[in-house]
Order: sequence, then structure tokens, then C-alpha cells
Amino acid sequence: MNRVVIDGESLMIEDVVHVASHDVQVEISQEAMRRVARCRETVDKLIKENRIIYGVTTGFGFLAGVAITPEESKELQINLIRSHSSAIGKPLGRDVVRALMLLRANTLAKGHSGVRPETLETLVKMLNMKVHPIIPEKGSVGASGDLSALSHMALVMLGEGQAEFKGHTMGGLEAMRKAGIDILELQAKEGLALNNGTQFMTALGALAIHDAEQLIRTAEIVSAMSMEALGAISDAFDNRIHRARAHEGQTSTARNILVLTAGSDMVMTSSRVMKESSGKIGAGRLPHDPYTIRCIPQVFGMARDTIKHAKKIIEVELNSATDNPLIFPEDNECLSCGNFHGQPVAAVMDFLSIALSAVGNMSERRISRLLDPTMNNGLPAFLIHEDVKKGLHSGFMASQFTAAALASENKALAHPASVDSIPTSANFEDFVSMGPAAARKASEILTNVQYIIAIELLCAAQGIDLRGPKTLGRGTGKAYELLREKVPILKEDRAIHEDIEQSVELIRSGSILLYVEQAVGILS
Repeated sequence: MNRVVIDGESLMIEDVVHVASHDVQVEISQEAMRRVARCRETVDKLIKENRIIYGVTTGFGFLAGVAITPEESKELQINLIRSHSSAIGKPLGRDVVRALMLLRANTLAKGHSGVRPETLETLVKMLNMKVHPIIPEKGSVGASGDLSALSHMALVMLGEGQAEFKGHTMGGLEAMRKAGIDILELQAKEGLALNNGTQFMTALGALAIHDAEQLIRTAEIVSAMSMEALGAISDAFDNRIHRARAHEGQTSTARNILVLTAGSDMVMTSSRVMKESSGKIGAGRLPHDPYTIRCIPQVFGMARDTIKHAKKIIEVELNSATDNPLIFPEDNECLSCGNFHGQPVAAVMDFLSIALSAVGNMSERRISRLLDPTMNNGLPAFLIHEDVKKGLHSGFMASQFTAAALASENKALAHPASVDSIPTSANFEDFVSMGPAAARKASEILTNVQYIIAIELLCAAQGIDLRGPKTLGRGTGKAYELLREKVPILKEDRAIHEDIEQSVELIRSGSILLYVEQAVGILS
């Protein structure tokens, strides 16, 4: 993709990823520019008519009852950006900042915010020239939108604050000058149009959903490898079972597991298990597996359906006007509203956190099963290689400690942020969404689950090796092959940190998913 055209109506999560992570250029559609110009003309007209317009001819929040003269309006907008640049903490990642800028530009392009065309063009120029405002991660309660984060963005447009340009952090004015971009002198309504909206939480949400879609398909690959390492039973993935319940995600996961393990002689049917144990209960294996294997479709399917729902909400939000007030040029009206409220985003980000936590919890339990000689169907304790002394080597023992720590942390992080509200602005803004916290927690849980799945991948591959020469599935065999190009089998103990980092990079980058899908087709 060479460019993303924004028009306020058709931005997709994939577009956000292209701009945020791959620096694709951004262009504003001509129709959007016409709408923006028309909306600005309406703002100027309403001011001349002496209309009362929140944040233009009045103060903000609790101070909305204070009258502001047209002569004071410009100073009001600048002061708004300066005073609300109050965030703290670590700077947001470069990709999140770029996503936030793109989303704000797309909202302005809808033509309801009242900015001048040159203001929108400045924001897009910053994206294309890679001038990235330094935005601290904490300080927004998600109503009136992400005020602090967006104010730090707008501050650089005024030649203030700090920005990253060509790998160096510098003052906003210096960054804009080096990029050849003129700084702005805000006009009436423009400060409020720039800092009022849900673009921080939505940017985090869009990137998290993209990565979660990739992660759930990768988790299916890895869990299928664990099934092979454990000699699992395939009956629970039969399509007849999932037609009888008919959840879309559940059906997709079950189908994918069968595709991935097709041709494998390391998974078996219950009839084969009973035949090998002479058909006697207690003579060998049980006729079905524990829940961490048998219920993979039900748990992963729930996550799939959750991600799909969250994606729908986020893609609506990508193309929404989320500031206040909104201008409707066709009616010569300016209406105060609550579109900045982040509750829709907050709720689905909390739901996503819960779903991803469940995926991580289940993966950690499969890791434990792979390492436990009382539950792993004949594999050595902690997957210690048979060529070394068990008491002298610990194998993958400590990797489960890490997975357990991450799974436990996720349980705390998954507590919903959206159920909380602390009133702000002298109790005038009396019910807020906490959407940014919900989105940040979802992103952190996603990272933790990527690591848990990476550890399961290492353990599953080790278990496969310890089973001896076997035929792997069409998909699982490819995943095993790619991992072994990066990480050799563990014989003598070594610092496993580097193995985990190699494994998680295959997951984060999408390499293992791409390699497998080239062999079996796109997983549903």
C-alpha cells in the first residue's frame, strides 16, 4: 500500500496499522477538504451572529458560564491546549502516536469540528514528515475524550512541547522547522477541535485488535502443537459437535485445529486410544482429554467472537465525530453533545482484556501439563532431555514460573476499568469512561499473552522432539520447522530468556502465522 486516503468515513483498522507501523503516507480526499472548508465558514458565520458556542464564546467545563469575547477566543484556544497538556508517565510508542494522529485527522476530515483546512493539513504533514509529538501515557479519564493526550499532540502543532524527529527528541518548534512545516496560530474553536475526542483510546484499541486477531490464530497453531506433544485426542474437534452449538468463533477454531493437525500421527481418535488400551477403562489413556485440550474451541472461540465484536465498535469509532460541540453547516447549527465519551471503547477494551486473559490462562495450564510427568502422557519431567542427568538439569521448569507470573498479572489487569468513574471539573464532568486505562490494560495483557504463547511454543516443540521421530500435521510441522531454525532443542540447561525472546518475535511479527498459512491456507 502506497498511501491511505482519509475522508472521515472509510478508515479501517488495517489502514491504521499501515500508517502507524509501516509509515504509509496519508492524503486527504478532496471532498473531505470541501466539507472542512464549509464547516469553517459556518463557525465564522455563527461567531459573527453572536451565537453562544461552547468553548468559543464561553469558557470550558465548569467555566462554561463565563462569556468570552471574539477578541479573547484565540487566546482561549491556545490556553486550552497548554493547560490540558498535563499527562505524565512513559512516552507513548511511536506506532500509538502515529495512530492517534491519523485518527484525529480522520475525525477532523468529517467536517463537523470547525477547523480551518490548513489545520488539518498541518496534522497530516506531521504524519508524512514523521514529526511525532512526545505524549505521556497517563492522564486521561476518557471524557471529555482524551484531553491530555491530544493536547500534547496539538502542542507541537503550535511549536511548543516536545517531538521526535529522525530518531531524536527535540523541542516542538525545532522539529517543525526541521521538517519544513509551518506552526499554527489557532483560531476560534480549533483548540477544542484538536483535543476533544477518543483518539488515544481508539488508537490503542485498533492496534490491539489487529495484534489480537493475529495472536488468536497463532495460539491455535501452538495449541495444536501441544496436542501433538501430549498425544491428544481429536474427537472434541469434530465439526458435528460445533454445529450443535453453532458459535461462529468456536466452529472456526475447531476447524483450524483439524486443518493444522491433518496428516499427523501424534494425535488420535478415542477409538484408537481404546483399541491401544485393549478397550478397558483404566488399562491406559482416558477416552478424552482435560479441558485445556478438549475445550480449546470453546475458549478460543469466545476470544474470536469478542475480538470480532470489538473490531466492529472500534471501526465505527475510527470514523466518528467525537468532539464537542459539533457543527452542522447544512443547518447553520452548533450543538453541544457527548460524543467524546469513551464508554463504547472502554467497554469493549475491557471485554477484550477478559478474553485474552482466558487465552493466556489456558495456555499456561497446557505448559504446566507438558512439564508435569503425572499428566503429560509419558514425557520426562520438565521436558529435560534424556541425554542429561535430570537432577543436574532443570529443563523448562522455570519457564512455567514466568508464564504463571504473566497469567496472574493478567487476572489483576483484567478487572474492568469501565466500571469506575471519578467526577472531574468541579463535578460538572460527573461520569467519565476510564477508556484510556481500559485500552492500556488490554494492550499490556496482549503483550503478556504473546509471551505465554511463546513459552508454550517452546515447550510443545521440546515435547515433540522427546516423543521421537513422528509425522507432524501439515500446519504444525511448518511451525515446528520455523521455530527450530531460530531455537535449537534444549539439551543442557541454558539461559532460556533468549529462547523466549526468539519465540515471541516469531509470534509478534506474524512470521510463524504467515509460514503456516502458506502451507495450509488462511486460517478461518
